[in-house]
Amino acid sequence: MGVQLPRWVWVGAGALACIAGMVNVVGYLGFEHQAITHLTGTTSLLGAALADGDAGSGLRLSGMILAFMAGAAISGLIIQDSALYLGRRYGVVLMLESLLLFASIGLFKHQQIAGALLAAMACGLQNAMATTYSGAVVRTTHLSGMFTDLGIGLGHALRGMPLPRRRLMLSSLIIALFATGGVIGAALFRRFAYDALLVPATLTGLVGFGYVGYRQWRLAHPRAQA
Repeated sequence: MGVQLPRWVWVGAGALACIAGMVNVVGYLGFEHQAITHLTGTTSLLGAALADGDAGSGLRLSGMILAFMAGAAISGLIIQDSALYLGRRYGVVLMLESLLLFASIGLFKHQQIAGALLAAMACGLQNAMATTYSGAVVRTTHLSGMFTDLGIGLGHALRGMPLPRRRLMLSSLIIALFATGGVIGAALFRRFAYDALLVPATLTGLVGFGYVGYRQWRLAHPRAQA
């Protein structure tokens, strides 16, 4: 299946993947060594905690899962529709994500699990929004689907089948920028500790403002090419 997404979605997806890469590496390097932007490992750890009867870890990990889901639910409440439409309130979601990331910094500094919960909620917001505006083609907070698409493309190439080049380009873009965000986030964390989250929090806010400005321009110039 080809990917027919407007240019602003490609730019936004790449920027958000880089932001998610920064947030997630800070979670891994922080006091809990906790993944923030996805739940696969968290769910596995929850299973292990339940098997070991570790109630404390079970509650903490359950909280991470519920916080991510709560962020996704809030995104669904705000955007309300799965159809891609420039007038949707994506900017509101991005502003809220930015505020959650800013709020998490002080909690992280005091080694409060609430910092990780707020960051997970922010990432749930982001991932749900990206899923909504792309029709489930784009995931910006984890890479399993992107690597799967690349693997499928490789299999098709080996069979001599036509390649969905735009989809593969989009997957490669998200993977590359998520990894770049990880490099940047790790370097910032080693120098500034949890203040490293100021960068993704600020960038999220700027992406939100940029979206609002672009939306207004597009609405004023409806004949402009997407």
